[in-house]
Amino acid sequence: MTPALQSHAVLALCRLAPVIPVLVIEEIDHAEPLAHALVEGGLPVLEVTLRTGCAIEAISAMAGVHGARVGAGTVLSAHDAERAKHAGAEFAVSPGATPALAAACTALDLPLLPGAATASEVMALLELGYRTMKFFPAGPAGGAPMLKALHGPLPQASFCPTGGVGLQNAGDYLSLPNVACVGGSWVAPAAMMRAGDWDGIRELAHAASKLPR
Repeated sequence: MTPALQSHAVLALCRLAPVIPVLVIEEIDHAEPLAHALVEGGLPVLEVTLRTGCAIEAISAMAGVHGARVGAGTVLSAHDAERAKHAGAEFAVSPGATPALAAACTALDLPLLPGAATASEVMALLELGYRTMKFFPAGPAGGAPMLKALHGPLPQASFCPTGGVGLQNAGDYLSLPNVACVGGSWVAPAAMMRAGDWDGIRELAHAASKLPR
């Protein structure tokens, strides 16, 4: 799958809902009920970050939930991409991009959402064929004003801003023409997961799914 086809596939996923939950799963028992709560709340596209020991197992468990479109986040290397693909991930998300990672995702037919934070990084990804990117870290990199500024010279790029995005500012990003969706962890707070408050998470997901764009 070429970078252009990867970006097309990722953009289609980004358009399914205004928010992609960014999930840090500490307990494997949380994976399945969490996926059900988020999907039932209207957020079908889920990013499980590879930051915990059970992340790969969680991807496999969540991929079996009806309606869930599960990807791996914090994919930093070819090895990460291979593990994610074998676990059932439909896509990979990275905070940046390297030639080795891009080549691995191309070889694996694993759609990659590569990260960029500057005009030069966006231009480099466009040269490779990527048109859908993660804007990270969104807040420290300039937030919605930065993305608005990038749209003028680089209108062919679409973004999923992540990092410092919450319910209070998601609308600022979603109102921009070059933002396909946002990524955020606020829809699955760690305390709610520990408490097994799946109804509460479902309500947060429902509110997020109604954000205008």
